[in-house]
Amino acid sequence: MSLQKIKDFDPNYRDHFGDEDILGYDLYAGTEKVGNVDDMLVDETGNIRYLVINTGFWVLGKQFLLPIGRAQLDNRSRRVTVAGLTRAQVEALPQYDGKMPVDYDYEEKVRGVYRPMGNQPLDSNQPVESTRAVGETAVRNHDRNTYAYDRDPALYNLDDRAHQNLRLYEERLIANKTRAKTGEVAVGKHVETKNAKVSVPIDKERVVIERHTLAGGAAVTPGDRAFQSGEVARVEVYEETPDIRKEAFVREEVNVRKETNRETVNAEETIRREELDIDTKGNPLVDKGENVSRPRNRT
Repeated sequence: MSLQKIKDFDPNYRDHFGDEDILGYDLYAGTEKVGNVDDMLVDETGNIRYLVINTGFWVLGKQFLLPIGRAQLDNRSRRVTVAGLTRAQVEALPQYDGKMPVDYDYEEKVRGVYRPMGNQPLDSNQPVESTRAVGETAVRNHDRNTYAYDRDPALYNLDDRAHQNLRLYEERLIANKTRAKTGEVAVGKHVETKNAKVSVPIDKERVVIERHTLAGGAAVTPGDRAFQSGEVARVEVYEETPDIRKEAFVREEVNVRKETNRETVNAEETIRREELDIDTKGNPLVDKGENVSRPRNRT
């Protein structure tokens, strides 16, 4: 019989357990905290056979195996309870380190401690040696070739009479979001043309010739320069011409970005919920508020 850790047997085992994954649950022996659940060991068919318990400071640094039939689970308080478990029994159990093979001989050492607990809790003062002797006697007709887990129902089977399940279902509204493309905005640019006008005042020079007749003036005796040809008066004439050209400059800057506006969408649906109906006959004692769950025996 080959045993594997639950994660090695099925990496997605949590899909089967849902919110009832017991890894990390606290282990109690009565009202005393013993340690916590580190792992689970399953056989080749997926049946849970052992819980791997880390004792922490209760028995410093020790890990041991707890047969699943000895565990009582309470998912509400996230704890596992074992009736009749004592410190002496934990100390008598073989160490589990996760590396050694859990073979028939190893399991027999484990079962030898737990078998006397099958029918009633052991007295914490009972010697460990006598505990083992009783366990070994109980299976004297078993060997590694004929042994099966059903030979120890108190260690590996679930007590259906004490753990009958009635599941109550209810519907819940699950709100999810999907992201869908609703459009697209393209921001580009193009060139437009228009006629522009500009006015530039310019100056133009012109020559003005004024002639004045002198009357009754004094006589002038002409000199050598009188009545000579070729005498010229020169005046330079200037005018302004417009210098019109085009020049590009940044008129405005455009920044393109996205912003998210959040709004709340309200939805209303009718959901169903199952409630428990308890019909009693006679005068039985019923604790209607108790919430004790049994472990699942398969992944």
